[in-house]
Amino acid sequence: MSLRERKKAKTRRTIQEQALRLIAAQGYEATTVEQIAEASEVSPSTFFRYFPTKEDVIIQDDYDPMLEAALRRQPPGPAPLTAIRNAFRAAFTEISDEELAQIFVRTKLTLSVPALRVRTVEGMFATIDLLTRAVAERTGRDPRGFAVQVLVGAVIGAVLPCIKVWVEHDGARPLPELVDEALGFLEAGLPV
Repeated sequence: MSLRERKKAKTRRTIQEQALRLIAAQGYEATTVEQIAEASEVSPSTFFRYFPTKEDVIIQDDYDPMLEAALRRQPPGPAPLTAIRNAFRAAFTEISDEELAQIFVRTKLTLSVPALRVRTVEGMFATIDLLTRAVAERTGRDPRGFAVQVLVGAVIGAVLPCIKVWVEHDGARPLPELVDEALGFLEAGLPV
């Protein structure tokens, strides 16, 4: 990354870290954009250049493009579901333990604040669209095709209980392990 890109990434990270710190101390509703901006040593207008809303400071991340890139790097041989599972494995290796800890805090917050849950659902649909396009390109199918959309929807559906279990059990099992197990279960045809 260029110096400018590194500075932008650092500012973005600082804003998110300060937002999480303030929210942990005083609650989501009581924390204002102005407080987050002041703690981050940026102006409110700078805050809004990085995050359009207060919800976005919690919801937004760079992990969908990371997952998409990992999927596009998969060799052409494996079936789409196997390629997606391998892409998740690869993407998780790019996330540091520190980042995963922050994801845990953000996810826990997201599950506890109704406005954030609504925004998370919007984000899931965006993730489905992104992965649907990548799978369609990989398979030579139409991204609007029902089968491709169902496959990606099933993957996201399998990931959701992983996130829930991860948070409800305070991270006792690592998220990458839970996701891999769930996708393996999906690959095996969901034997119950």
